[in-house]
Amino acid sequence: MRPTITGLPGSKIREVANAALGRSDVLAFWFGESDETTPEAIRAAAAKSIADGETFYSHNLGLPELRQAVAAYASRLHGPIAAERIAITSSGVNALMIAMQLLVDTGDEVVAVVPLWPNLTAQPAILGGRVRRVSLHPREGAWRLDLAELIAAVTPATRVLLLNAPNNPTGWTLTRAEQQTLLDHCRRTGTWIVADEVYERLYFEGGAAAPSFLDIATADDRLVVTQSFSKSFLMTGWRLGWLVLPRGAEGDAAKLIEFNTSCAPVFVQRAGLAGMAMADDFVPGLVARLRSCRDRLVGGLQRLPGVSVASPPGGMYAFFRVEGRDDSLAFAKSLVAEQGLGLAPGAAFGAEGEGWLRWCFAAHDPARLDDGVHRLAQALGL
Repeated sequence: MRPTITGLPGSKIREVANAALGRSDVLAFWFGESDETTPEAIRAAAAKSIADGETFYSHNLGLPELRQAVAAYASRLHGPIAAERIAITSSGVNALMIAMQLLVDTGDEVVAVVPLWPNLTAQPAILGGRVRRVSLHPREGAWRLDLAELIAAVTPATRVLLLNAPNNPTGWTLTRAEQQTLLDHCRRTGTWIVADEVYERLYFEGGAAAPSFLDIATADDRLVVTQSFSKSFLMTGWRLGWLVLPRGAEGDAAKLIEFNTSCAPVFVQRAGLAGMAMADDFVPGLVARLRSCRDRLVGGLQRLPGVSVASPPGGMYAFFRVEGRDDSLAFAKSLVAEQGLGLAPGAAFGAEGEGWLRWCFAAHDPARLDDGVHRLAQALGL
């Protein structure tokens, strides 16, 4: 085995979840997904596709009609985006890996804003890249970017700037002004931006989506945006995503998709088409439900003495810490064992997240959140 692969850490979230195997009494908030099932219209479209015998390969870049639908959807949010710039992938994480394979070679420097879902920083490392971490800074429970620090870290030697905003796990979101500053700087240094914007619709500060680099970039900028059907369409298990590429990059992306997965399954793409058809009606309702869940959970946590948490502007997570509980993995395991409460340890997102816990508030029944806060209070002796 390659030492790089052997040295990759296992998922600490899975480690906590595995500690609850065989138990039916655990309130599980550790994974980044809603407990709502995929909408019926999406499931029906996939079932019809299978019944119709659509079980063969499709084009590497995806069904033309899905690429068109995704381009139209993105254009409504961000201005004109041609279908030729869309590549359909077998999940959002596959989109991220394709992006890294397009851009990162052995020895290339990748600057990543952290804490961050560990897959994103592992991917360039797997390819032989050198990952440099620039941390957000917590202030009164909210995480903030030191823009000057990040600008100083991105030099002409930096091949890729990797950003996830709205961010998993913190909920931090870039402002339009910060995006413009970063885009202008990366144009000067020749640095590519890989923007993971899978949570862009799960945004609570007004507007149809969080600020996106697509709002301000041209089709020729060194920008790759990764997206997923998982979060906004409740399709985590379907494994369907997409890339928005610079003009002319689709040929290389098609080759890499061929080498990785060949194509996304046709019946899953038909499900994605159904999701696109209902997006304008469905997604705003989902966001409203998530906002209510966010406010309910954050309010409950803020009432607990010793808990530090701020209301996240985007995403589906409350990222919080408890005074005196600095070993997040041990604390998360004890919450499972003693209270039946399943949360993700902050250490799963890098050393910068140690001492924090991530709580996914995407609950179909908000009363589960209240029960979880009660269990946390019991663990704290309150």
